[in-house]
Amino acid sequence: MTTTGILAIAAMGLIAVLSAVIGAIGVRVARSTSDFLVASRTVGPVANAGAISGEYLSAASFLGVAGLILRDGVDALWYPVGYAAGYLALVLFVAAPLRRSGAYTVPDFAEARLRSPVLRKVCTAFVVLIGWLYLLPQLQGAGLTVATVTALPSWSGEAAAAVVVVATVVLGGMRSITFVQAFQYWFKFAALALPAVIALVFFLGGGTTFDRPAPPSFRDPTTVDVRTDVLLQVRTPIPVTATGTVDGVRRVDAPLVWEPGTHTVTAGATLEFAAGSPVPVVAGAPVQNDSWLTPFPEDRPDGLLGTYSLILATFLGTMGLPHVLVRFYTNPDGRAARRTAVFVLALIGAFYITASLVGALSRLYTPQLLVSGDTDAAVLLLPTAVLGSGWAGALLGALVAAGAWAAFLSTSSGLVVSIAGVLSTDVLGSGRVRDFRLAAVIAGAVPLVLSLFVTRLDFSEAVALVFAVAASTFCPLLLLGIWWRGLTDRGAIAGVLVGGILSAGAVGVSLAGFGGSGWTGVLLYRPALVSVPAAFLVMIGVSRWTAGRRPADADQVLLRLHAPERLGLSRDRLEDRPRRGGS
Repeated sequence: MTTTGILAIAAMGLIAVLSAVIGAIGVRVARSTSDFLVASRTVGPVANAGAISGEYLSAASFLGVAGLILRDGVDALWYPVGYAAGYLALVLFVAAPLRRSGAYTVPDFAEARLRSPVLRKVCTAFVVLIGWLYLLPQLQGAGLTVATVTALPSWSGEAAAAVVVVATVVLGGMRSITFVQAFQYWFKFAALALPAVIALVFFLGGGTTFDRPAPPSFRDPTTVDVRTDVLLQVRTPIPVTATGTVDGVRRVDAPLVWEPGTHTVTAGATLEFAAGSPVPVVAGAPVQNDSWLTPFPEDRPDGLLGTYSLILATFLGTMGLPHVLVRFYTNPDGRAARRTAVFVLALIGAFYITASLVGALSRLYTPQLLVSGDTDAAVLLLPTAVLGSGWAGALLGALVAAGAWAAFLSTSSGLVVSIAGVLSTDVLGSGRVRDFRLAAVIAGAVPLVLSLFVTRLDFSEAVALVFAVAASTFCPLLLLGIWWRGLTDRGAIAGVLVGGILSAGAVGVSLAGFGGSGWTGVLLYRPALVSVPAAFLVMIGVSRWTAGRRPADADQVLLRLHAPERLGLSRDRLEDRPRRGGS
């Protein structure tokens, strides 16, 4: 194992230990069910904003945003814009009323608003589905980090991350991970900002620009190991020495000249390029630097349609993410919840600006990732690409690896808490601490098994698919449940099911390879433009058709959601549950 790998393992281990020590502070005071689920609703805006930012900025943010910008250029900026702007919708329409509902989970809110056990079960199923789909790329990101910076297999990183996360949640619940996630946000922001500043200094001193009509080039002789089958685009003749299966020819081991066009490279092949050679890029990505800087280039005729759908998914999906929503239940009141969301906007905005800068600089320093298609590794490889493989590069690389590890742990902890919360209260039935701990183990075990067998997607793209499902299910339920008295239980059930089936079904068809091309293929891969309006329309239409089922206390519930806490109308949903004893 290299020096960088040894230091990275030590740094990641240190982060895990520090997280456990900080979490132990919460363990001392986490004794009741309220402590485990919502930290007894005593978390202030600043601390909660740090914790929310820590769990929200996941593998998609730490690794995926930079990787997409490296590959797709300015078109990929819609990902961080959508992820950040989602909190604007959250603070305007959801944060304060949701806190005043007194709920602990999304199913709690649904039952409090519409008094429907069936709706509660439907919401429980989608909380678990969204949570597991979101956990999957987090664990795979941990595996990628370990495989990139060390000689260990990726499954070891996935298993280690799952064990650390589940142990943290089992021991301390929400109160414990609040301290841990706030610490992890500031650590991973520093781990991203430091290499970004160093790379920017080197870039400004080198006089390089990206606005030329030419492909990126290799600064040094470069060897690329291809791990998955790739289709590469070439605009100018490129000399390359290939070993493996290239363009359908087996056991190639000789110098070649790739002519303009597309070339296939099979997993296991090795490509060697001389210094100054143009960089071939994966099919579908901008080949030249000037097109990389141009929105909606000519070779993406349906790019605008996909972008609109992506914006809709990320902007509205944030308010439908269970692990984000549960955080606003921990604030002492609605005013604190709104202030928390404002602070979060500032914290994640600063983070995404830094991640975007790293992605842009990676096109100069890690162009080999454009060949292998493994662009998610850009953040991990940037330190050694800028500073070399000596001690300075190794130390900075270890810091970045530890920051990536913190990103996976913080987001995964919030997801496990949200899944365990609904499993313990709605599946296991009692909501006791013992059941919460068992549910946390189940919540972490299922995505761990899936991560070992499911093919990894680009992290930001994988998370965007989850956002589409969240935007198509919980977003309509929350917005209409908070702001429209005419919502009925059957309308809510129909809307959630239609939005969930359309979004999840379209994504499944697309990932299975049956999406096709053109605008239909775009909508299958980015279904929010269809599934979100459909969910709203069905929810409103069925509710009007079943207007007689509107809850008799709908006006009183809405008054409680919107009235200031000082009027004394809010209540804790835990008070409504029968006491079953034991912990």
